[in-house]
Amino acid sequence: MASEADAKAGRLAGSEADAKAGRPAASEAGSEAGSEIDRARAGDTRALARLITLVEGASPRVRSLIKDLLPGTGRARVIGLTGAPGVGKSTVTGALVGALRAAGAGRVAVLAVDPSSPFSGGALLGDRIRMQEHATDDQVYIRSMASRGHLGGLAAATPQAIRVLDAAGYGLIIIETVGVGQAEVAIASLADSVVVLLAPGMGDAVQAAKAGILEVADLFVVNKADKPDSHQVVRDLRGMIALADRAPGAWKPPIVTTVAMNGARDEGIGELVSRLDAHWDWLKASGELERRRLGRAREEITALAFAALRQRLAQSSVDALASRVADGTLDPFAAADELIAEHVR
Repeated sequence: MASEADAKAGRLAGSEADAKAGRPAASEAGSEAGSEIDRARAGDTRALARLITLVEGASPRVRSLIKDLLPGTGRARVIGLTGAPGVGKSTVTGALVGALRAAGAGRVAVLAVDPSSPFSGGALLGDRIRMQEHATDDQVYIRSMASRGHLGGLAAATPQAIRVLDAAGYGLIIIETVGVGQAEVAIASLADSVVVLLAPGMGDAVQAAKAGILEVADLFVVNKADKPDSHQVVRDLRGMIALADRAPGAWKPPIVTTVAMNGARDEGIGELVSRLDAHWDWLKASGELERRRLGRAREEITALAFAALRQRLAQSSVDALASRVADGTLDPFAAADELIAEHVR
């Protein structure tokens, strides 16, 4: 078991020191990877940090690592928190972790995704700054992940990082997305429960009725509820929920108002925990949990297949087809058919 100092360093695993510590592990032999897995399962957060760094770096060894981890996965409960920039996702996440631990939750992990700069490629991993109060809790692991240009509010390595945390014994995993817009709903394909955060100032009832991120919510949280117009946000959401068609027994998303201050003044976080527990019970009782996880596996397989296909296409003779389309001797549909026939067998 790592020392308290080691554990703290591992929990704040997005730092350069941990990333550097992960690089040698990525080039080790398979037996070394096995020992890292064993240490992570035993609670060594530095070993866990190195494994996540390995999957983030898209090492060729990720495939064998995930295969080794697979027997120990499938038990974790995954909660996704998403919403526009500035609604207080990191603050609510920190308060939620504290409430879950106070309620007796076991090991809790947070994957907090931050945006990467399109200019420098770097990222301010600011989520860790807002969750410092959990740094000394050896049952809480916080990992910041840069999006690295991946769309949808997540990092490309998020699904594999979830598997690593699941195999390491974290029974509850919280994913905090990048600040997202209306169309970024990737979190719905990863989480068992999706919490969409809003705050006063989001707009009028027309904004609440638009298609997109509001449609994937299992729970709505109106944060900063002490601000003016918070009641109007709640009314707009109630109107939107009332318009939806639901089958008998279907889940109706509740609305929770919160004032998350990361401290004794947190309001509504206890109700959020209760609502999440109620949704978890409904998922299991209704069979929706199995359906969602089947859909999650389908999405992951499809994404991996498309990524491999894109890589093949980048190495192909697509330029020759493109020149024929450009000079009018070949239509784009026929060109696409030729490309598919060449690479998909």
